[in-house]
Amino acid sequence: MPLSVAVGHSSLTGPRERNEDFCGVVTPIGPELDNKGLVAALGDGLGGHKGGREAAEYTVRGLLCDYYATPDTWGVHRAIDKVVTALNRWLLSQSARDPELAGMATTLSAVVLRGRRYYTAHIGDSRIYLLRNGELQRLTSDHLWDHPELKNVLSRAVGLDAHLLLDYAEGELEEGDRFVLLSDGVWGVLPEATMAQLLLDQPEPQAAAAALTSLALAQGGQDNASAVVVELLKLPPASLRDSLETTVRLPLPPRLKPGQELDGLEVEEVLHDSRVTQLYRVRDKKSGQRLVLKTLRPECAGDNEEISAFVMEEWRAKRVVSPFFPQIVPSDERSCLYFLMTWHEGASLQQMLDADHHFTVAEVVQHGVRLLKGIGALHRLEIAHRDIKPANIHLGQDGRLRILDLGVAVSSGENAANEGNPGTPSFMAPELFDGVPAGVAHDLYAAGVTLYHLLTRKYPYGEIEPFQHPKFGEPVPPTRWRPEVPSWVENILLKAVAKDPAQRFETAEEFLLALERGAARPVAAPTRVPLAERNPLMLWKVIAAISIAGNLVLLMLLLR
Repeated sequence: MPLSVAVGHSSLTGPRERNEDFCGVVTPIGPELDNKGLVAALGDGLGGHKGGREAAEYTVRGLLCDYYATPDTWGVHRAIDKVVTALNRWLLSQSARDPELAGMATTLSAVVLRGRRYYTAHIGDSRIYLLRNGELQRLTSDHLWDHPELKNVLSRAVGLDAHLLLDYAEGELEEGDRFVLLSDGVWGVLPEATMAQLLLDQPEPQAAAAALTSLALAQGGQDNASAVVVELLKLPPASLRDSLETTVRLPLPPRLKPGQELDGLEVEEVLHDSRVTQLYRVRDKKSGQRLVLKTLRPECAGDNEEISAFVMEEWRAKRVVSPFFPQIVPSDERSCLYFLMTWHEGASLQQMLDADHHFTVAEVVQHGVRLLKGIGALHRLEIAHRDIKPANIHLGQDGRLRILDLGVAVSSGENAANEGNPGTPSFMAPELFDGVPAGVAHDLYAAGVTLYHLLTRKYPYGEIEPFQHPKFGEPVPPTRWRPEVPSWVENILLKAVAKDPAQRFETAEEFLLALERGAARPVAAPTRVPLAERNPLMLWKVIAAISIAGNLVLLMLLLR
């Protein structure tokens, strides 16, 4: 059952004879409703300026349109912030270009209903209210100057300043909730008690919106009056994973052997058979195309958590359209739960290590550049891979490097299961062992360990076994194992795997730039932490030992 709402809106022109308000609602259907949600927005153009109406309409229309063009993997507030920031720049450019449009600005109040949560974004003095269980709650604060001579003057608005700062909030939805977006031409005239009673008296959202605006003008309102009312009729399933219920209900395929067929796909080889998943190389008998089929082991048939996580992996992978990742191949007529990916001849970097391939410094730098480009593409979608390592990096015979396995990845557009930090211990950053949630920054640390390992076949802090809680000192310089490694490469790797997160690269682009600049603009050598700061207890133990030894020597000399 998808999210179901009823919507009403009204915008009436006041005595000014020019309506500078603008409102709109988008109610998508299907996957777009599940992934992006429903959006309602209201803007109130800055009064007394020629461009007030234009600013309100352009901002609201732009948000309602461009929000749905942002990646599904982005969080709601991240998507809104990106869109409105761009709209703000456009309004400022118009004001600078045309003197008649100086001061072209607008308030903006928006609500997104997605899944079982609501999200608000707000700037200015339009308002958002929530009517729940008969009580009217105000969800926003007015951005007005707190000064007697600046009464009703906006301190923040879209188009008012290059530094845009919106207020964001979110919460859980309940059936029967009514979200009400109002311009100051309504809330500035009607007391909240009157508005609450009117909303309770009007069962239909359209009638409620019309009653709010008409009553505001009837009681002497001197401004335009606009209202949007969105009533929640039915809640969807509990999460995005649950909303993909059609796929979840598919049965798991049996264990397959070379020569067997499934949905017109002939199994050629078993590529991987782990505790949970199975990968096969298959051939589409119609097209002759070789593909990779990924599914769960038959033993997972009753494991709803594993099944929903697998469905989310496919959802995530479909949205990563990049040459640095295998691409999902549509398979609409599936009789079982699996998904198909493009097949590429080659081997993982771990397989190359196991085959005793000796990576040169130039190869490692080249692979590092490609790896960071792939990680950067993933991070721009706000997806954290969370298991970067040589086994999950594939080098094709076509010369392309591809990042594999998004099984434990997570995006900001979904809620990560409360499962602790996944990943391979030797590639996990020190703070992850203290319970810090893994995110995009930790992919960069894992990339540093990966490049270090390709060079040395060692780990900067030694190999870490599962369930071990290691103590981290200083990373071992790679030149200890490979003296020919240039200092600029060593400095980059030591920065990437620094114990202190503040000393590491902040973004994939920064890491990539350091590799591309190389010796021309080398990264500074990391500052080694003095023993007194690194381990003060050990320092005093060393001083005490030296003192005792010195005293013993003196005692022996005196006893001669």
